[in-house]
Amino acid sequence: MRLPDRFIWASAERNELDSHVPAPYFRKTFDSDCAAKAHVVITACGFYKLYVNGRHLTKGALAPYISNPTHLVYYDEYDIDIVSGKNAVGVWLGNGFQNNPGGHIWDFDKSIFRSAPLFAMSITWKDGDGNEHIIESDESFLTHPSPITFDDYRFGEHYDARLECDGWNTPDSDDSDWKNALIAPVPTGEKRVCESEPIVAVREIKPVSITPEDGGFRYDFGENCAGVCRLSVKGTKGQQIDMIHVERLVNDKISFEGLWFYRNEEQWQHDISMIHRDIYICKGDEREEYTPSFTYHGFRYVLVKGITEEQATEDLLTYVVMNSDIKERGDFSCSDPIANTLQEMTRRSDLANFYYFPTDCPQREKNGWTADAALSAEQMLLNFEPEVSYREWLRNIRKAQNDEGMIPGIVPTDTWGYGKGFGPAWDCILVCLPYYVYIYRGETDMIKDSANAFLSYIHFLTTKTNEEGLIRYGLGDWCPVGRDAGDAVAPLEFTCTVMAMDVARKAAFLFDVVGMAPERDYANAVADSFRNVIREKLIDSGTMTAIGNCQTTQAMAIYYDVFENGEKPAATERLLELVKQKNNTFDTGVLGGRVLFHVLARSGYADLAYRMITGPDYPSYGNIIMHGATSLWEQFDSDLSRVSSMNHHFWGDISSFFFQYVAGIRMNPVLHDVNNVNIAPMFISGLEYAQGFHEAPAGKVSCKWKREDGKIILETEVPEAMYGRIILPSGYVFKDGMTMKTLKTGKYIVVKQ
Repeated sequence: MRLPDRFIWASAERNELDSHVPAPYFRKTFDSDCAAKAHVVITACGFYKLYVNGRHLTKGALAPYISNPTHLVYYDEYDIDIVSGKNAVGVWLGNGFQNNPGGHIWDFDKSIFRSAPLFAMSITWKDGDGNEHIIESDESFLTHPSPITFDDYRFGEHYDARLECDGWNTPDSDDSDWKNALIAPVPTGEKRVCESEPIVAVREIKPVSITPEDGGFRYDFGENCAGVCRLSVKGTKGQQIDMIHVERLVNDKISFEGLWFYRNEEQWQHDISMIHRDIYICKGDEREEYTPSFTYHGFRYVLVKGITEEQATEDLLTYVVMNSDIKERGDFSCSDPIANTLQEMTRRSDLANFYYFPTDCPQREKNGWTADAALSAEQMLLNFEPEVSYREWLRNIRKAQNDEGMIPGIVPTDTWGYGKGFGPAWDCILVCLPYYVYIYRGETDMIKDSANAFLSYIHFLTTKTNEEGLIRYGLGDWCPVGRDAGDAVAPLEFTCTVMAMDVARKAAFLFDVVGMAPERDYANAVADSFRNVIREKLIDSGTMTAIGNCQTTQAMAIYYDVFENGEKPAATERLLELVKQKNNTFDTGVLGGRVLFHVLARSGYADLAYRMITGPDYPSYGNIIMHGATSLWEQFDSDLSRVSSMNHHFWGDISSFFFQYVAGIRMNPVLHDVNNVNIAPMFISGLEYAQGFHEAPAGKVSCKWKREDGKIILETEVPEAMYGRIILPSGYVFKDGMTMKTLKTGKYIVVKQ
């Protein structure tokens, strides 16, 4: 299939924060001698909305994708109905990633590809005689400014309903004052049809309260999610309604804390009037409805200004929650409402931060931070079906890898995110995505497609060692409890070198999966060299203590097998001492937090790990619920003003802990067969029941246990094609005295020894 590459735009003028350019309409009429099925192929550098004969056909919000167009240019395909006689195609363009104005710290406003939005399309059909007709984007398309007078997918959208062109996308609309489109430069990136799931509206929320504030009305929707608000109002002509989206209150007033990064106070004062603000100007109809087209926000609260008390009703605003259309694959619940709430919060943050690919926060950056996605990959695959979108994003990651093998900290990007590099804990995304997709889905395409990138990156790592053979660059144990984000206790040379070792080891495993033996041996040799130098330079073999003498380094050294198996009991005892010193609470950043609870559970301390997660005392996940959290926060800090974001997913591996240790679903435990599963629940004291399910490639796997009359009733469900074992924790036996059984669907009685 040929992908059209004749791009057009309304003009070369770029939208700026202080010089707004309306989002352009485009239209083209054409005749057909019969009703027919036509095929449309369309791409945009920016966002588009597609209409045929007045009917909106776009696959979802923010189409076609968010990418660097010097790397990849994404196309969408549609099969449409055209009528006999006159037809019209309409395209509406937004700025998207193509045209980021100032105010960003990621240099998007300086991107080499930055321009006004542009698009290319073709329409193909056959007439009554079987002859093929093709229309392609060119100067015969007409263009006109739309009522969207400003749009930016971080700042918001402004819409003046008085400027609407009724029927602009229908065949008989008057376009006599429209101008011809202009030929635009062709983007240089690889052309491909987008396979990633579209961004769709998944549910709607009504406000839980409406409170007068600051000359307006504060709408509280009760949840911190991501999406837009649909406005429904009976207004007067020229009435301006401002909708300001925020995620937190301070002193019972909306707060802009944590919403944006600015270079200086002057920039902040300049842009505060626009931040996360959608503006609607009424045309004065009986009732008007508006939903933003080319932006989205992360928020719980909306301050609405410019309305009367009579207009401030529950029906004025509806929260349209959006995310990529990734389906549910599993879930967990138990008798503890705190754990259930944390599971819900994790999933809410996962979805609010999945717009084609995992982002770090929907209210501020909306960037594809690599470490965030690596930290969440396993729990995402247990809960949802992200692998198609992962595969698409991984193509962008490989495109972003430079000639040295370096990977930027965010993808997509232009030049920002390279510099001195973000380090192996961020770059590990390159292997983590194909690794976990293989473990949970058995897929190898991502491995084969990324093999050369693995080799390039491993070689890059070998050039980053210091005179001792250690790696010390980039970021480390980010967002440590109660400290500044980059002020980790864990030494950087430890976290970097351990993560470099793990990258090489995972790459070796993946090379082996696809039969690349020489590459496997090379990666294993690099991993072994890192492990040897870590053991020599960074481990006290007398006390089995990792350098830093902290929870993060000790847990990472155990989890990533820096310690030998025979050394792990002593190393675990040292970890328990470190936990006890912090009053049985965790004291890590995200790298330590990702592994700590797994290490404790595997060592027989699942109860302790569970209490550390769900307990009410700071720091804990349970504690942030007490402070009103409805999604996961970026930091754990007793000073809430230091919490930068209230919707982050990179602390979300607790969901994986719930699945694997509380519900006991351990997929592919020996890593080589996706049809192998063990059921091995830890019967957490204080829980009356727990249950979870996961849709494996062969079918649904589920486990449910409950306490009943001094016994535990354990129920399992597993497809016939799958196999494994039921393994009980220490101190428990089946009614017949056994501690292990061959896995099959059934109901079992478990008793304490």
